[in-house]
Amino acid sequence: MPAQVRDQVRVELDVAERHVTIVECRPPWREDVDGEWTRFPIARLRYTKSTGLWSLYWRDRHLRFHEYDRVPASQSVEDLLAEVDRDPTAIFWG
Repeated sequence: MPAQVRDQVRVELDVAERHVTIVECRPPWREDVDGEWTRFPIARLRYTKSTGLWSLYWRDRHLRFHEYDRVPASQSVEDLLAEVDRDPTAIFWG
């Protein structure tokens, strides 16, 4: 994140045994409320041990993940992260 917006938004990862979820975090929307930052899942990378491949998933409005079919599964998470950054369909970042 650029330095000028780090107090407004940050990106974090939730790591589980077979997947990593990319999460956008934002501070409480009211300054008079002392609360936690909101966490909103953006995308998920799932690992399949039998193939050694990572797959990319997008999140719907019900917070369910679905396989993203515009890039193939890959041994390289960098390829999948590049697609999330590129976001040609605006499905990840809107």
